[in-house]
Amino acid sequence: MNIKVVGKDLEVTDAIRDYAEKKMEKLTKYLDDFDGTVTIKVEGNEQIAEARVAYQGITYKAVTAHKDLYASIDKNIDILEGQIRKTKTKRERLNKEATIRASQEVEQTEPENEIIKELYYEIKPMTPEDAKLKLQENKGNTFLTFVNLENGKVNVIYKLKDNKNYGLIEPEA
Repeated sequence: MNIKVVGKDLEVTDAIRDYAEKKMEKLTKYLDDFDGTVTIKVEGNEQIAEARVAYQGITYKAVTAHKDLYASIDKNIDILEGQIRKTKTKRERLNKEATIRASQEVEQTEPENEIIKELYYEIKPMTPEDAKLKLQENKGNTFLTFVNLENGKVNVIYKLKDNKNYGLIEPEA
């Protein structure tokens, strides 16, 4: 925590400095380590106190004018506390919503080891050579099921990983 008390056209007494620092320390219940600046000045018969707090890239600011400088500092601290509470509440709510969304996404993940898609198509009788030509025509497919004309059994022809050659699955029985 780093707190500076600065006076513009006004000398900052030890009593004012101590009072401003003591009041700014109240913000430590909301913020861990922050930089704070209290600037005081006099305009006419009004004493103006401006308080700024920088924390994790966010700057909180309060400016008040009062006949009593101490009252002005007190009011600034109240304003800063309200701003900080509002921001913390908002962040906590967003984090909670993000956590809820993340847990819902986990619950909605795709099932594993289950049949999730079924396709139905007609199996036509053809020779393994005709099946290879048909598989070459359909670039998106990696296999084709057909009834082998030579033996009357259901066969599967598939592309090998080299994408040049083919494999044939034929039942024994």
